Amino acid sequence: MTWTVAEKCIPTRLGYGEGLVELGRRNPNVVVLGADITSSTNASMFKDEYPDRFFSIGIAEQDMVGTAAGLALTGKVPFVCTYGVFASGRCWDQIRTTVCYSELNVKIGGAHGGISVGPDGATHQALEEISIMRCLPCMTVVVPCDSTETRKATIAIGEMPGPAYIRFGREAVPVVTDENTPFTLGKAETFREGTDLSIIACGVMVYEALETAKNLEKEGISTRVINLHTIKPIDREAIVKAARETGAVVTAEEHQIYGGLGGAVAEVLVTECPVPVEMVAVKDRFGESGQPLELMVEFGLTHNEIYNAAKKVLARK
Repeated sequence: MTWTVAEKCIPTRLGYGEGLVELGRRNPNVVVLGADITSSTNASMFKDEYPDRFFSIGIAEQDMVGTAAGLALTGKVPFVCTYGVFASGRCWDQIRTTVCYSELNVKIGGAHGGISVGPDGATHQALEEISIMRCLPCMTVVVPCDSTETRKATIAIGEMPGPAYIRFGREAVPVVTDENTPFTLGKAETFREGTDLSIIACGVMVYEALETAKNLEKEGISTRVINLHTIKPIDREAIVKAARETGAVVTAEEHQIYGGLGGAVAEVLVTECPVPVEMVAVKDRFGESGQPLELMVEFGLTHNEIYNAAKKVLARK
C-alpha cells in the first residue's frame, strides 16, 4: 500500500471544517447543523468560531434536513453534517421531496465516506451515496481528492445556489493539490497528461491513479490522470476529450461499482465516444471492520488494481 509516512497525509474532514469557518467569515447567513457527531465531522471548528450559528439537532437526521430546509426558506445557507451513510440514506426522502423538489439552498456534508473509515465497519462505511445522491434532480455531488481540495469545494458549494452533497473521509490521506491547483465546480482537472490511456478518478483514488501512472511510465506507457471531483454536473467535455485522444479509459473510486463515478463516466462515453472502459471500485459487497489501509487492499482499491485494469483496457484497444 502506498500511504507511507513519507507522504503528507491529512484527513479530508479537516478541509471541510476549514471551509465552513471560511464560509462563516464571508457570509453571516451560513449556519451549520450537527447530528451529535460534531467533532467527528470537524463541524466543531465552525461551532467554536460561530457558536450562535450552530445548531445541534441530535441523532435525528430526518429532522435535521427538515430544519435545514426551513432555515433555507428564511434566507440562511444551512450545512447539515453527519456520516455520509446516514446523511444520504436515513433522510433520502426529506432530501428528495423537501430539498431537491423545491430546489432549496441546503448543503449536505457526508463524512466518513468510503471503506477507509476502517474499524467502524459496514454500517458506517458509505459505499452507495454517490449513486443515490447523483440520481436526484438539482443535486450537485462533489468528491474532493484531498484536504486542500475539500476546503475549496466546501466554500464553492456554499457560494452556489441550490442543493449540494460533498463527500469526505476520516482517515488521513495523501495531499496531492495545493493552493494554486485550480478548482471549479463541474470542471475536471487533468493532473497528468498522457496519450495511451486515461485514468479518471475521484477522492483518494486520484492519488492511487497518479501512482499507477508513474509505474506505467516505467514501461513506456503514457497515462493521462483526471481528477473528476464533481460527479454531478459532470464534465462531459473533459471525459470525451480524454477518450478521443487516448482511446481507453479506467475509472477508479472508493464506492460501489454500480451507479458511482464509473457509471457516470460510462453514461457519457456510451453516447458520445465509445471506447474500452475498465472500472476499479467495490465489487458489490458490504464493507468490513479493519484498519483503513488493510481494507483498501482487501477491497481492491489500490494502484495495483488500477495498474491491472490499465493493462486490461490497453489490450482491448
